[in-house]
Amino acid sequence: MKIALAQLNYHIGNFEANTKKIISAIQQAKEATADLIIFAELAIGGYPAKDLLRSKAFKHQCDEAIHQIAAHCQDIACIIGAPVKNSDPEGKELYNTAVFIEHGAVRNIVKKGLLPDYDVFDEYRYFEPSRRFDCIELNGVKIALTICEDLWDDDEGGNSYVGDPMAELRKENPDLLINIAASPFSYTHFDERIKVLSQQVTKSGRPLIYVNQIGAHMDIIFDGRSIALNNEGTKIAELKSFEEDLQFVTYYQQNITSTTASSKESIAEMALIHDALILGLRDYFQKSGFKKAVLGLSGGLDSALVAALACEALGADNVLAILMPSVYSSDHSIKDAMDLVNNTGCKHYIVPIKDIANAFEHSLAPLFEGLQPDTTEENIQARARAVILMAASNKFGNILLNTSNKSEAAVGYGTLYGDMAGSISVIGDVYKSKAYDLARYINREREIIPVNTIEKAPSAELRPDQKDSDSLPEYDLLDQILFELIENEKAGSEVVAMGFEKSLVERVCKLVNNAEFKRFQAPPILRISPKAFGPGRQIPLVAKYPY
Repeated sequence: MKIALAQLNYHIGNFEANTKKIISAIQQAKEATADLIIFAELAIGGYPAKDLLRSKAFKHQCDEAIHQIAAHCQDIACIIGAPVKNSDPEGKELYNTAVFIEHGAVRNIVKKGLLPDYDVFDEYRYFEPSRRFDCIELNGVKIALTICEDLWDDDEGGNSYVGDPMAELRKENPDLLINIAASPFSYTHFDERIKVLSQQVTKSGRPLIYVNQIGAHMDIIFDGRSIALNNEGTKIAELKSFEEDLQFVTYYQQNITSTTASSKESIAEMALIHDALILGLRDYFQKSGFKKAVLGLSGGLDSALVAALACEALGADNVLAILMPSVYSSDHSIKDAMDLVNNTGCKHYIVPIKDIANAFEHSLAPLFEGLQPDTTEENIQARARAVILMAASNKFGNILLNTSNKSEAAVGYGTLYGDMAGSISVIGDVYKSKAYDLARYINREREIIPVNTIEKAPSAELRPDQKDSDSLPEYDLLDQILFELIENEKAGSEVVAMGFEKSLVERVCKLVNNAEFKRFQAPPILRISPKAFGPGRQIPLVAKYPY
């Protein structure tokens, strides 16, 4: 059999565009004389559709899309992910399924058994788990067809599930393993993905085809990188990262081969993070119908990063950078900001905030009589800038990009309704220490982000000679502690046991815990790590945190 792996970018709820794209891929596969084409998990409807799955109209359109797609599968078989109604009055209304189409009709429906409800996943909210697992057959080939998590169950690693779908399917001695997936990107995930898939090949002694999707749906980004492994676990095909792709493999005598050479080189972590953020930003705008962005450009690293990414993702003509110097802004910061404007070619405007901040302080003087200046006056400057940025957003229809990094978000080093404002947080899942590496990667071919912006000490410039290190530990040290607390979900006492200074860990824990209410009101973040702030990290706002 000649098998097509179709890795596409779906738009949740856009049935017309998605169906057209799927049918086009089917036509390409037919022209290449493929016998079978495979699409990703929940390709019909999009993933994650969340509470749209409760809509009768949405479910009806899913059914209609299946019928339309089936009509184009007279000369080719198709496997495609879709939500399908549960005919049993018991249980939830839908199954997460792989629909098997042959000769223009639905021949079989394979139901997902293991429904993840951890991190960004919430499938058990909508779907009924399957408790029966059987192989399907095509052209005399017995196929163990699974959906994403059903292949990830690993008794050795421990899990929260009851049952192992692949253990049941192996009893039927399948010839070929196929897994359709909606597996989100994180910069640590691909190696784990390969490991799990290889383990399944080793257990069964059969080749495996894994089809993922690409695209971004606000916080969740899919990287694609669909793969095919032969019966020895060797990767013989890998589809593109963060791009749509269609490739072919050939199944023959319980093994698969490919005429396309599979790259043996791993992709550098920073290249993956960069490409994920570009796709996340571009898809957010395109799928939302937005075209233009605005951001505050300070001359610092974070705003420079966001500006550079936005110019690459959206085009420099669609990016407006507003410089808002205060009385404390240094000449070099203004120069660095202008150098970036010139390097990228984005539009810019300068709106000094000195008079605006003075007006606020003058109006508040009677209320604050007898009190010394403190962070209140610093926050007034940050909020004045937010007012200017939102005014530009309203007037020109530009979407405001937030420029806070993950280190700042973690410890609350940001002003609520000030520099935390924005419709999307572009680098909110990038620690400050990684931000430097990302800047250098962006500059890999030419200087886009000024070298001085990368090398100078970070500062909010809201008071004389201010530096971030006045309020925070050095970022290299801070980020190590934050990674253990957030990504590895360790308690403070466990981090201290690793050798970090107790008083420092206690201080960082307090900062993280006290900032939870700020993060609750922060813009959605493009997720590129194993544990991002947002839906994948559910922490009570009012709680006593364990230490």
